[in-house]
Amino acid sequence: MKIGKLAVLAASLTEEERSGFADSFEHVRCCQGKVGSMDVQKIIAAVETAAKRNDIIKEHVYRETHALYHAILEALHGVTRGQIGVGTMMRTVGLRFSVVRGRPYDHPGEGEWLAVAFYGTIGAPVKGLEHETCGLGINHI
Repeated sequence: MKIGKLAVLAASLTEEERSGFADSFEHVRCCQGKVGSMDVQKIIAAVETAAKRNDIIKEHVYRETHALYHAILEALHGVTRGQIGVGTMMRTVGLRFSVVRGRPYDHPGEGEWLAVAFYGTIGAPVKGLEHETCGLGINHI
């Protein structure tokens, strides 16, 4: 299974729902988390922190942090419909996210890649006025 598909599944399914796909996650490293904010920097920080704490990326290896950052930004483009901005545009998000690291290609020279997926809600900062959203970003390490 592809790492992007796994990332979307991990972000959108509950733990119980995901248990049916446990075999699919055998050859990748994955972490999940939640974030709710009107601040894009807090969203980025939550994903980076989860990836580092779960040993998905090495904290002191710049290229890994850089690859993660670009995958996060790409995924945020999907969540925000191309306008990366939340609080400045009077909207808030409540998201579950996942980070998946794996080798999506058969040729070993292609190396490892990261996929970041978000699933949740976005909308005006008024409970009940949000709608579903999702985003996926993939980057090579």
